[in-house]
Amino acid sequence: MQARQRDLEKAASKKVEERIAMDIEDTRLRKRLAELADKAYSSSQYFFTSFLSAAELDVYYQMELELSYVPVTVFGGTMDCERVMLRFGSEELCGYEEPFPIQCIEILPFIEKFGETLGHRDYLGALMNLGIERSTLGDIVIDGKHAFVFCTDKMAPYILDTLDRVRHTSVKCQLAAHIPESTVTRLERMTVQVSAARTDSIIAKVYHLSRGESVELFRAKKIFVNGRLNENNSGQLKPGDRVTVRGFGRFCYVETVGESRKGKLNVAVDLYC
Repeated sequence: MQARQRDLEKAASKKVEERIAMDIEDTRLRKRLAELADKAYSSSQYFFTSFLSAAELDVYYQMELELSYVPVTVFGGTMDCERVMLRFGSEELCGYEEPFPIQCIEILPFIEKFGETLGHRDYLGALMNLGIERSTLGDIVIDGKHAFVFCTDKMAPYILDTLDRVRHTSVKCQLAAHIPESTVTRLERMTVQVSAARTDSIIAKVYHLSRGESVELFRAKKIFVNGRLNENNSGQLKPGDRVTVRGFGRFCYVETVGESRKGKLNVAVDLYC
């Protein structure tokens, strides 16, 4: 009984420590975003963030009105990227146009027929093992035995020169001549049945979770709708809403397409593959 109590206390203490660490990081990010906005406005020059996660992007959205005195553009390499940069400034403010400092690198097997079927974690792990900071990397999109990695301009030469193996596969890297359409819009239509078109119900059905597990994801701040943190599990989605469930994936809510004989709603979503 005492051991169980100690375990509970340790778990609670760990959660408090994690919350404090997150608050510290949020404060640092807020200061950094305010600093970039001020610099862009006062100098009429463009300033960029590194790649932001969904949680970091939500911090910006919380400050959006506060920073509205300077134009901000959100982009990650394609319009569908989850990890994105912020660009402070505009052609009207700065008097010129400056593209995002983003490159796309194609990673492919040195010998195609010997290449393994690799996953997102394999590619990310290989890149992180090179000592690369996550903030310099955007989305990693897999197309067959090839992967397309978005990264900062400054990091691109290092990856091109250094990455030569992913798991057991010898690979080569090159600047992507083009980004295949499939890596941008590859979606899989899925229809699920729910009693009510609540966000938690749809997430539970899409990822085969119980209702309680779905609600817990909201409490753990792992649900983002259109880049913004969503803690309202009973809310309803609108057609076109993009939902990110950290640790599970992303989908786009399409619409309610009908009703079953038992009165349940048939809901269509597009899963990002």
